Amino acid sequence: MSVTRAPKGHPSPCGPERPRVHGTPRLALGRQGEDVAAAHLTRLGYRVLARNARTRQGEIDLIVAGHGSLVFVEVKTRRCSVAARARGAPAIEPLAALRPRQRVRLRRLAAAWMADGGVPRPAAREIRFDAVGVVIDATGRLARLDHVEAAW
Repeated sequence: MSVTRAPKGHPSPCGPERPRVHGTPRLALGRQGEDVAAAHLTRLGYRVLARNARTRQGEIDLIVAGHGSLVFVEVKTRRCSVAARARGAPAIEPLAALRPRQRVRLRRLAAAWMADGGVPRPAAREIRFDAVGVVIDATGRLARLDHVEAAW
């Protein structure tokens, strides 16, 4: 999962960047966002088939099935402090970080996952690519969740 940062010389809308020790805070935030997204999709009646599914080309955040669909989900998570929101910082838009290159990559990863004959795949009438944007506040609570079905 990539992290979008403000260009050099421009302040982050959520305040100063936190120091990162070997990527641990970023990875923990990503896991938390994936947990929130998986719980959301489960509430909607989907069954989680895989989390962080690895292929030779990379990793798929979530793969879920339900309602006749097999869904490959890209999750983007961002953190924003309560103080930044209180002082009128612009809204964080995690899904704005989804670039065409990432969309192509997810399609390639999905094809590789489906071609892997080692594990049976569920029957589905539809294959879909969803995007879930998660914003977590400084206290670790969900501030916002955006789910875009058939995002591309």
